Amino acid sequence: MNPPEQALSAPTVPAADRPRATADLVPVAPATDRAPAPSWFERVRDRWYKLVATDEFQRWSARFPLTAPITRYRSRKVFDLVSGFVYTQTLYACVEIDLFDYLSDGARTIEEIAHHGEMPIASAERLLNAATSLRLLIKRRHGRYGLGPLGAPLVGNVGVTALIRHHKMAYHDLADPVSLLRQGSDFRTELSRYWSYADAPRPQAIDDSRVAAYSEIMAATLPPVAHDVLDAYDLSKHDCLLDVGGGEGAFLSLVGARHARLQLQLFDLPAVASRARTRLEQIGLGDRVQCFGGNFHADSLPTGADVCSLVRVLLDHDDLSVLRLLQRVRAALPKGGVLLIAEALAGAKGAETVGDAYFSFYLMAMGKGRARRASELHQMLQTAGFRRSRELPTRFPIQTGLFLGYPISNLGNG
Repeated sequence: MNPPEQALSAPTVPAADRPRATADLVPVAPATDRAPAPSWFERVRDRWYKLVATDEFQRWSARFPLTAPITRYRSRKVFDLVSGFVYTQTLYACVEIDLFDYLSDGARTIEEIAHHGEMPIASAERLLNAATSLRLLIKRRHGRYGLGPLGAPLVGNVGVTALIRHHKMAYHDLADPVSLLRQGSDFRTELSRYWSYADAPRPQAIDDSRVAAYSEIMAATLPPVAHDVLDAYDLSKHDCLLDVGGGEGAFLSLVGARHARLQLQLFDLPAVASRARTRLEQIGLGDRVQCFGGNFHADSLPTGADVCSLVRVLLDHDDLSVLRLLQRVRAALPKGGVLLIAEALAGAKGAETVGDAYFSFYLMAMGKGRARRASELHQMLQTAGFRRSRELPTRFPIQTGLFLGYPISNLGNG
């Protein structure tokens, strides 16, 4: 869980190791009177797309045998963009009536599904046809419907279904995206109220009633990312792990199950850390874990761990907040320690829409943070005083980018 930025004091750093100013994070090109002239390739491409945009070309390309398949494919992709909200609402309706779990024991008739969903048969048929077109379901013999290739993975998937239900707020907030873009963080949204730490003046004072809902959804949606991290990086070489912004301890619970010798530490807001302590004690990790409450933007981090993790933490915060948090992590790590950063990335190959579209707009509605590119995280780690960093491949880069950071030296608690 990730509190908002507060006024901080950065750790004392020797001049030779001192990070550059925050302004250096994003190099600014020198001012010029006019933009550089477009290249030959850019001019050719612009002329090509100007031609493609004409009605004559589109009609011709739809008839010509070599271009017709491409034209039809791109037409479908454009229509998918237009219809995307309807697709998400179809999925949302299926999840709301627990349709995938209901069909997990076998295909059902329209009448049975209508009774299960408490809706007229005509409405059930409408929903089933839509879900079938999206490959969530498959129409079987004798008018029955069963799980499809995209619906089957959702059976019993608590994390994904919780996220789908949660997105009802995001759909509401993004109903007028232009107003949101123009007003930025001054625009009050349901998501900013839901993530209560996003605009709280004193996040460490937030009580249990305000952290319960978002703590639970974070815990429910974290396991896939945690398994990606644990499969990509071997924690058995370490003695103690500090999970900063560790929520209710979902990540530490999975770490503890895999590595019986590893000591565990968790740092989060006091109300969240208290929930984590209860949860971790209930699953038998009480003798191996220490839970610390505080504000990681205002308080020093606990020491004693030789590996520190930031799992889905940085993307919720602006660059200055992230830089200062990285400095605090570096100060808490001993010489030879390692920082693990796990989060979705902008510009990830094959998953560009995740960071540049989904997280970009979701975090705008939330009012904090942004998804970053791999090159930006490497630069930020260097600026924060980490001597080197590297990226590790994961099984599902669409959800998990994984970085290792190695501090210059142990600089105290800072």
